Amino acid sequence: MDLPNDKQPTSTPPTPALAQDRQALRERLIQERLDLPGRLELADHLQRVLRVWLVARKELRIAAYWPIKGEFDPLPALYRWSEVDAHRRIGLPVVDREEGRLRFHVWYPGCPMEEDATGITKPKDTEAFDPQLLLLPCLGYGPGGIRMGYGGGFMLRTIAQITPRPVVVGVGYGHGFQPTLTAMPNDVKLDAMLTEMGLVWENSRA
Repeated sequence: MDLPNDKQPTSTPPTPALAQDRQALRERLIQERLDLPGRLELADHLQRVLRVWLVARKELRIAAYWPIKGEFDPLPALYRWSEVDAHRRIGLPVVDREEGRLRFHVWYPGCPMEEDATGITKPKDTEAFDPQLLLLPCLGYGPGGIRMGYGGGFMLRTIAQITPRPVVVGVGYGHGFQPTLTAMPNDVKLDAMLTEMGLVWENSRA
């Protein structure tokens, strides 16, 4: 699935028809993920893949997400990763509406939590930090590191404002692979992709 010389896919300006098709694909993949046979077993496989992959990582600050709509939950694997070194930090996103981006606040089991305006759980009054590595849920993914999220553009704007740019790693189930998926302007370019089958793609930054 890698592209020659780690070449990143270029984005396609969305026509109304293309945007409509992409939204229909999102809705289909959400339902497929919710109905995925053996999803709990697949999640267990992906937990093990993520734990093994994290062993060799040098980063101390990793941000992830609170799972919704049947997304894989990376937090158990990350918590085990954090137990090895007291300097390791796990972050979850909090919306900064003034700047139209996400900020990442420290999460740990039992930390104060609250729901944001959209009903997604987030840390309450914990320290913010810029991650060195960012784990993103993938609703769908394609060749060469194309990631399909929910289309809001929050993550793209967020990554653009983090210096240096974090390593961006997608996690999701193999059913979401779309071999003809093309990048759109709001799509984040991944540096690596993990599924229940293992590491299925990476570039030289990963």
